[in-house]
Amino acid sequence: QVQLVESGGGLAPPGGSLTLSCAPSESIASFKTIGWYRQVPGNQRVSVARVFRGIPSYADSVKGRFAISRDDTQNILYLQMNNLKPEGTDVSYCGARRRRDGVIDETYWGQGTQVPVSE
Repeated sequence: QVQLVESGGGLAPPGGSLTLSCAPSESIASFKTIGWYRQVPGNQRVSVARVFRGIPSYADSVKGRFAISRDDTQNILYLQMNNLKPEGTDVSYCGARRRRDGVIDETYWGQGTQVPVSE
């Protein structure tokens, strides 16, 4: 069973910064996609920031403010969140997906962290 251990959520002042981390139990390189997701109406989750085949991408709302980095030695993915607009809070979930046998996608989720968001 793949585990994604998250940390780094919390409070921030306007314009402040936070760094999230996601530590998977398997190599980051083994996942087709890994990143942070928010839950939207309909109980679906959409990406805020993610790495797909090694290429980072960001939701329009966070472009220029958030940045993903990776610690290969410790196998940890980081999301640096700058210039925060803490009008409220939401839950951000680290999620990862891998392809088995070239056909089947397996999706895994961390426990989630509270993050400041604009509303």
